[in-house]
Amino acid sequence: MITTARLRLRNWEERDLALFAAMSADAEVMRHLDGPIDRAASEAVIERLRGHAERDGFTFWAVERREDDLLLGFCGLRRGGHPDTPVSAELEIGWRLARANWGQGYAGEAATATIAWGWANTPDARIAAWTVPANTASWRLMERVGMRHRPTLDFDHPRFPAGHPLRRHLVYTVERPA
Repeated sequence: MITTARLRLRNWEERDLALFAAMSADAEVMRHLDGPIDRAASEAVIERLRGHAERDGFTFWAVERREDDLLLGFCGLRRGGHPDTPVSAELEIGWRLARANWGQGYAGEAATATIAWGWANTPDARIAAWTVPANTASWRLMERVGMRHRPTLDFDHPRFPAGHPLRRHLVYTVERPA
């Protein structure tokens, strides 16, 4: 689908299930995402992502390292990922990498390529991303790839009760180049 200097972003395959499940069971990886999930829930996530790809022509794709075809995590685009929120209609960019792959520039490389793909293949005027305030690594990456914080779009996620550390979400966007 998308190839960069070090990465390949592609559709999900059966061989991805075990590594994705291990990543999704890691409490540190899932700290800002409502906690670890089991193998069955991980497989359900991949099935939903496959459905997005079939419906929209894009998804949060599997990200693999080209040199050894190792699954590193995911990055891509989706619509309607958070119903009942003010961003439910936004074209969302998202990423998640296994902890062993943090700090090596993979997420930025994949996100930059994904944004370029979005401009070339969708009509959207902007691409958005959101995370909780405590997820500094994620919102700093948003800034590094050219996204800007849009406080007027910030929201409280209805899935979490008042006072929950995952309730408040910061929204960042990048506008389509002129």
